[in-house]
Amino acid sequence: MKSNSERYKAAGVDINAGYRAVELMKDSVARTRIPGVLSGLGGFGGLFAPDLSGMKKPVLVSGTDGVGTKLKLAFLMDRHETIGIDCVAMCVNDIICAGAKPLFFLDYVAVGRNVPEKVAAIVSGVAEGCVQAGCALIGGETAEMPGLYAENEYDLAGFAVGIVDEEKMLNPDSAQAGDVLIALPSSGLHSNGFSLARKVLNVEQADLTKPVDFLGESLGEALLRPTRIYVKPALAAMESAAVRSIAHITGGGFYENLPRALTPGLCAAVDKKSLPRLPIFELIAKTGGIPEEEMYATFNMGVGLCLVVPNLEADKALNALKNAGEAPFIMGEVRTGEDGVTFC
Repeated sequence: MKSNSERYKAAGVDINAGYRAVELMKDSVARTRIPGVLSGLGGFGGLFAPDLSGMKKPVLVSGTDGVGTKLKLAFLMDRHETIGIDCVAMCVNDIICAGAKPLFFLDYVAVGRNVPEKVAAIVSGVAEGCVQAGCALIGGETAEMPGLYAENEYDLAGFAVGIVDEEKMLNPDSAQAGDVLIALPSSGLHSNGFSLARKVLNVEQADLTKPVDFLGESLGEALLRPTRIYVKPALAAMESAAVRSIAHITGGGFYENLPRALTPGLCAAVDKKSLPRLPIFELIAKTGGIPEEEMYATFNMGVGLCLVVPNLEADKALNALKNAGEAPFIMGEVRTGEDGVTFC
């Protein structure tokens, strides 16, 4: 027998809606099951038994994040099936920077009112992100909090745990002058810089569904496009080449993230002409009158991930990435210098 509380429901929390949401998300969660999963939905904790065979000294690597104010676009467009991909991506793309393979993910959805179909749509995106990353969704929490969140709004966060043998961990201290910077394209803004983008583009008042010639799609489609997940191609590159380090180009753009893949005394020399020119970034810069330096300090500018690879290993890495379905390109090199990032 399921518990029920009419008084709790009158206060704004519908227990039965929570049960319904869990039922609706079961098929999505089942898609993510991989070897090692020991539990299903409903337990107090998610259980996972990692395969440690062949590892000398296993190291767990964890990452946690949310989606930020990109959620506002989901609210405005009433589209919730892809925002979970962003949540997974923001965690697993960080984990891969240590060279770790993601094992499992847990999500946390906080809602003003539990609409089971909406919650199930959110979790279906989380599950899709886990499938893309090759990890399992082994648990989560949906919390209905009337009075804290507006009735039609929610927050979404999560965390992932991965594993790597210590001797195979990537280390920024191994980067050397002359190394090549191999970039993987982004799909757009991904999940950072939205507070600025929303203000500049006045999304609250804009027609988000109207096609924009300059973009080749609607503004809403361009902004809501999910963050790309780079786990599988990055792992393929590490299997084929001596990748030294990886930078996830997210909050803080080029200036904050590229130096995190380098040791002090080295800088990333980026060839701007090699970078994709995504219309959405040009629209933001032009509409807001934003200087180029600020754009590179805020957005990914068309690059989602950067691998630091020895020059002699570059072709191996490029081929592995292409075979994994990526469109990698060389965007620069590592040089001696204290500036962190320079453009040429």
